[in-house]
Amino acid sequence: MEKIIKVLAISGSLRQKSSNTALIHAIIGLARENINFTIYNGLGDLPHFNPDLDVDDGPEFVLDLRTRLNEADAVLICTPEYGNGVPGVLKNALDWLVSSGQFMNKPTAVVTASPTPMGGDKAHDSILLTLNMINAKIAEGGTMMIPHINLKLNKEGVLTDALTEAGLRSLLDSLVKASS
Repeated sequence: MEKIIKVLAISGSLRQKSSNTALIHAIIGLARENINFTIYNGLGDLPHFNPDLDVDDGPEFVLDLRTRLNEADAVLICTPEYGNGVPGVLKNALDWLVSSGQFMNKPTAVVTASPTPMGGDKAHDSILLTLNMINAKIAEGGTMMIPHINLKLNKEGVLTDALTEAGLRSLLDSLVKASS
């Protein structure tokens, strides 16, 4: 029997019809049975990062995020690119985790997906810098940029591109391997 891998999935977008949130659901549909996903929906509830508030366990919503990360074996982040960078709500969440250590050696996979031909390359580079600074364990083969996401994921959230699907399956395998 394979070990169950608990993955916390985080979308960097708050938009209700976010292609990155839809992408998380599509990835979940590709996963093997031994991967148990929890989707984190609390980015919009986190207060603006303020070190003065980061005492004891921190604010309630920050404690919830930290607890979920502590319980996870691995993390999957799917994010768009806003203004040539990481969306503010996702960066804010990561800022709350800089000094608390939840990402320390935590196996992590990162996907940026964008309707642009660049695939969110600047956000991709930026989030990897932050994750490396907080000592996340970026899975070897666990990063992917998806350009023209609107042509690879239909309105129902179904992947329509075989190469993208194969790349995401490989990314999941890399994340599982890093978690074992």
